[in-house]
Amino acid sequence: MSNDNEESRLSELAPAEQAEPRRRMPFAWFWPILAGALVALVLRVVFSGGPGQRFSPMLGSFVYFVPAVCGAVTVYLAERIERRSWGYYLWAPWVATALFVTGTLAVFIEGIICAIVIIPLFAVMGSVGGLAMGIVCRITNWPKPALYSFALMPLLLGGIEPQLPNPDQFSNTSRTLFIAAPAERVWHELNAARDIRPAEVGDAWAYRIGVPMPVSGVTVDTPEGRVRQVQWQKNVHFEEIVTEWQPNRLLKWRFRFSPDSFPAGALDDHVMIGGQYFDLRDATYTLTPREGGTELRVEVSWRLSTRFNWYADRVMQMLLNDASENILRFYKARSEATATAAAG
Repeated sequence: MSNDNEESRLSELAPAEQAEPRRRMPFAWFWPILAGALVALVLRVVFSGGPGQRFSPMLGSFVYFVPAVCGAVTVYLAERIERRSWGYYLWAPWVATALFVTGTLAVFIEGIICAIVIIPLFAVMGSVGGLAMGIVCRITNWPKPALYSFALMPLLLGGIEPQLPNPDQFSNTSRTLFIAAPAERVWHELNAARDIRPAEVGDAWAYRIGVPMPVSGVTVDTPEGRVRQVQWQKNVHFEEIVTEWQPNRLLKWRFRFSPDSFPAGALDDHVMIGGQYFDLRDATYTLTPREGGTELRVEVSWRLSTRFNWYADRVMQMLLNDASENILRFYKARSEATATAAAG
């Protein structure tokens, strides 16, 4: 009798115990990440305004909140499938924001320079949004209203922010290098840099990420005074107005850009040098005679006017420090080569 009861109990449990586990959709882990990237891409299309206009991609409401929305959507959809770890809240938004930036490049609404420069900040903000949504999903019963709030935030602020003035931040950097050549030779190279080859300057990070390389920089006399005429690749051209001129000792100029200095596609259009958000101000070269040669020092200053100056300025410091060291090595190589040839 007891055996019959045992068999009956087991037969009742068998269907539940033997039920197949719930099947997932193929690549279920990827769909939340893809959805987050697509939502951010749609917002990027919305934020297509020009400099100073509503919904410009240079607004803080875009730079801070859109990657946060990307991370929040990713985590929300992932949590609907199953509970995720705290680590997931951090790394999944990184993947989603990287996919989002890749998408902007694929549809030609973003340039490679901006994409490379901004992706670290986007990754951080994506993780902030993902972590915030993860906390909401764990401790509240209203993750969907929170997600809607995330999505509306950049849209609301994107229409208001252009009415507020951008903060200006002025910075500079300087670098020094010893050149085994007399000051007269270095001075000549500063004012007559012609036929610059990519191999002579191509190591600078700014050029590696897509900034056009210099082709020439030659000082000429004009009715308004001395002007250094500069040519870069991709038909970029501008002037450097000489403001201090002490032969073999000091050369200083201020940068002057015209509306046609940067042809379309030469740089990312919404971060044009000399534009609303970024400008090179001046450069100073100081030549100091030393035993066996000349010490050459360069100082460059610039202006930033964004809601994320704290980040953009660090990027500019890194790029312009590297570019300054690179250009000093260029003048060193040319000056020492011509000095050696002259001595021979």
